[in-house]
Amino acid sequence: MNNTISIDKIRNIGLTAHIDAGKTTVTERILFFTGKRHKLGEVHDGEAVMDWMVQEQERGITITSAATTTHWLDHQINIIDTPGHVDFTAEVERSLRVLDGTVALFCAVGGVQPQSETVWHQAEKYSVPRLAFINKMDRAGADFDRVVEEIKDEFGANAVPIVIPLIENEEFVGIIDLVDMQATYYDEAPQGSILRKEPIPETHLKRAEEAREIMIERVSEQDDELMELFINGAPAKKDAVMRAIRAATIKNELIPVLCGAAFKNKGIRKLLDAIVAYLPSPIDRPPVIDCRSDIDREIIRRPDDSAPLAALAYKIAADRHMGKITYIRVYSGILKSGDTVYNSSRDKKQRVGRLFLMHANKQTAIEELHAGGVGAVVGLSETGTGDTICSKEHPIVLETIEFPAPVISVAVTPESRPDRDKLSSALSRLAEEDPTFTVKTNKESGEYVISGMGELHIEIIVDRLLREFMVNVTVGQPQVAYRETILGSVEFENKLVKQTGGHGQYAHIKFRLEPGNHGSGFQFNNEIKGGRVPREYIPAVERGFIDAMTKGPYAGFPMVDIQAVLYDGSYHEVDSSENAFRTCSRNGFKDACKKAGLQLLEPIMNVEVTTPEEFTGSVSGNLCSKRGRIIGMETRGKVSIISGEVPLAQMFGYSTEIRTITSGRGNFSMHFDHYEAVPFSLAEEIVAQRLEKEK
Repeated sequence: MNNTISIDKIRNIGLTAHIDAGKTTVTERILFFTGKRHKLGEVHDGEAVMDWMVQEQERGITITSAATTTHWLDHQINIIDTPGHVDFTAEVERSLRVLDGTVALFCAVGGVQPQSETVWHQAEKYSVPRLAFINKMDRAGADFDRVVEEIKDEFGANAVPIVIPLIENEEFVGIIDLVDMQATYYDEAPQGSILRKEPIPETHLKRAEEAREIMIERVSEQDDELMELFINGAPAKKDAVMRAIRAATIKNELIPVLCGAAFKNKGIRKLLDAIVAYLPSPIDRPPVIDCRSDIDREIIRRPDDSAPLAALAYKIAADRHMGKITYIRVYSGILKSGDTVYNSSRDKKQRVGRLFLMHANKQTAIEELHAGGVGAVVGLSETGTGDTICSKEHPIVLETIEFPAPVISVAVTPESRPDRDKLSSALSRLAEEDPTFTVKTNKESGEYVISGMGELHIEIIVDRLLREFMVNVTVGQPQVAYRETILGSVEFENKLVKQTGGHGQYAHIKFRLEPGNHGSGFQFNNEIKGGRVPREYIPAVERGFIDAMTKGPYAGFPMVDIQAVLYDGSYHEVDSSENAFRTCSRNGFKDACKKAGLQLLEPIMNVEVTTPEEFTGSVSGNLCSKRGRIIGMETRGKVSIISGEVPLAQMFGYSTEIRTITSGRGNFSMHFDHYEAVPFSLAEEIVAQRLEKEK
């Protein structure tokens, strides 16, 4: 960390968007214009510095979130370029957890798309302030005003343009800055566009004045001083307008909208100005708070070097030469190379080996990382994603990072004995890196069942096994991650009484199971009164219920969306134990579920297909034939956009199907939306196949 940079001049930002909106191209241009890189790297040439993985370069997509540090004016900007493909949503989730602000990119032609919504809502979950940048203004069909309206309509966001595009002869030639009312032209040049600032042309002046008035009106709603000027028709000074925009953006009451064409080097410098001017520094964000429920006072950490250390590990990466690299965000205090730190999430002391600032997959060694900093550590061997690093004398546990559960699984089998020896270790390292990737072992068959967020996710994992770990595997057919739940409410009583030599086992519980809301997972409530079950045994009851939910009684799939209420029971002074109550609740839960009735749930995907108009009927019919529901259809120019909800089980291999139906001119995107009951006749078939396989 550059110690001459004060914390108020640090910006920790991310770039988020739907796939193909141009995130990596924007990042490359930022690095070029800030002097971090002296050659422009293009995604389509496989030369983008932030897409450093071989798989990223081959496919022209971002797979892993890459971090870098650069400078603009007198500010330090720590940037995380996140993936746009929904299969790698974990990379977006963990990045947003530690960022102070984000730039949401939208394609000027495609507008708001399914993954745009996903990442927008992820940012809302963590209350991350945003700028919007409408990219690709040089493309045919670009429509700035339409995309602004979509951002308002789809997200209910207070999106306010602070620039508008300058269009001449149907060509995007520059922007009009509504804050200082000046036109910026971009003259084409081999090494980036040359800026030319001029007064706003007469032909564009009326529109610019109207747009500025709307901007001032919307911004003044969040600023009393500006509101008074607006009501009285008095001119507002540039500094006052910028101050009001910044305050409203940091409070998440305003989304400033900019535009440009990153590939043509247009609008990037204005975006950098806006990042520095309007997005928050670490001290503009709320302090972090201890999330432990068993402490009797509120513990907070403000972003200050003199405060006790509090940092969050947000990502783990395996490096062939350096071993395990832990990416961290320091919220308070100073982390120094050689320090002994405390992992409060795991109650472990660990020693910091070396500290680095990251530039994609390259490292710059540093001696210390200050409050507000983002960097990487080598040496934290027992730290995982979401763990808190702090000082032993001043412990704190920060809110961890929640990740979605995998929805697709495949079986992988090593091709040879040497491969078998290496496979387990390789899968463990990949699972440590990626919280949405899980591994289970079938000890009888020797198969490993790997689970992820989609076909591409699994494909990349298998490719990495071969290239990075030199392991050859045979891959089975994709399997859907089904779930089980209960149909109705039930009250149940279970008693465990075992008497052997010495101490026996005794546990007795009465509980109620009820269906939970969709997506609620498992909820446990304790209504025991009068010590009928001692307090120390209550957690064991809850753990027993959770144990039982890992393998449901219907077909052995994990259970979800159940609420359990423990309301009565009894115990024995000598024979009761935590283990007895855990066993009793585990067995009773399964029997209670059978009594309540069971149903099978399947993942439903939100699918959006873009196709030439003439194929609209064929595409819609095909989706309906897959047990899908069409939920929306619109036309943009000569292109139809069809959105629907389709069971994941029906979507394997759809990329080949859509190419065939549309003569190679259609494309689609999909992301997990919710779980839904499988039709009974189909559920019985799935259960029978599952039971047959397990014989």
